Amino acid sequence: MGSWQLTERRAVLWDLDGTLVDSGEYHWRAWRDTMRDEGVALTYEQFLSSFGQKNDTILTAWMGTAATPDVIRRVGDAKESLYRQFAVTEGVVPLPGSAEWVARLNAGGWRQAIASSAPAENVRVMLDALNLDRYFDAVVSAEAVTAGKPDPQVFLAAAAKLEVPSAACVVVEDAAAGIEAARRAGMKCVGVSRSVVLPADVFVRSLADLPPDAFERLVS
Repeated sequence: MGSWQLTERRAVLWDLDGTLVDSGEYHWRAWRDTMRDEGVALTYEQFLSSFGQKNDTILTAWMGTAATPDVIRRVGDAKESLYRQFAVTEGVVPLPGSAEWVARLNAGGWRQAIASSAPAENVRVMLDALNLDRYFDAVVSAEAVTAGKPDPQVFLAAAAKLEVPSAACVVVEDAAAGIEAARRAGMKCVGVSRSVVLPADVFVRSLADLPPDAFERLVS
């Protein structure tokens, strides 16, 4: 493939939780119940501070030296299993504007990838439930990287899979760690959050509020 063809490609790299789908309540309940079984009374503020991070980082912060690799694996697996149970039994819906933007970008020739700190099985369950998997050309999840956000690995890996240079990629994120990861990857970023203000290139409370040319302007 010639370099001119690569530069013609543009991509959007999507975070999943809190960006495409409102799954925060399921994550909170799953972490709260799992940590209670470990003798840790997790606060909602501690949970909020973990957004965008991988489980090994989260559990080390919450459990200290007790968070050995075996404990991280066991507790993390228990939490994710409970999370998926909530998602399957209680259902998930896309956040306002997200499904519409995914379809619109696909129709406009943009390549798209999921670039998430979540385990691959969580991503699969979410995409199946949302019925959006057909729109994504690649998925990069927690297992594919050695360091979580704000390290840029997950976004760089997604761009490599799509064969799109960083300068032609736009990240969509709901967490400060993800915004910083996009910056370190040399990518523009759309931040979306109903609860905090994020230092993204473009920030909105809802993806439904983005102007029609938002992505075009970021890579023009």
